[in-house]
Amino acid sequence: MSSKIFAISTSEKKGMRKANVDSAILKVDHGIVGDAHADNWHRQVSLLAKESIKKMQDLGLDVGPGDFAENITTEGIELVTLPIGTRLKVGNGVIIRISQIGKECHNRCAIYYQAGDCVMPREGVFAEVLTGGEIKTNDKIEVLKDD
Repeated sequence: MSSKIFAISTSEKKGMRKANVDSAILKVDHGIVGDAHADNWHRQVSLLAKESIKKMQDLGLDVGPGDFAENITTEGIELVTLPIGTRLKVGNGVIIRISQIGKECHNRCAIYYQAGDCVMPREGVFAEVLTGGEIKTNDKIEVLKDD
């Protein structure tokens, strides 16, 4: 199976679940236009695999894309195996670079309290936007080889 975008999610404010959208504009050194987490820092865009969300669903949680505050839910790519610095081509030319794997959760989220666990701190990855443009659900994701 080829790797692709399963869902795109955004929110106007931090601390809330993200809503699914059909497409988004990624801006260089910023992230997704209109998303609360976008800024000129190393965590401009967050990604989580559909397969990671399924682990939480298998624990009985009613969760889906965007519920972990990720911007891009992927399918068919093992995000956590990609080293920091890996470049991904998304859709028709958007390029992002993995800048962080996992994160420290300072406050336990609602998902943690429901399940006693949350996958985002271990399996979520963050990226910087190197080449901007529009991405859409079902766009192909390709790991770029170093030149």
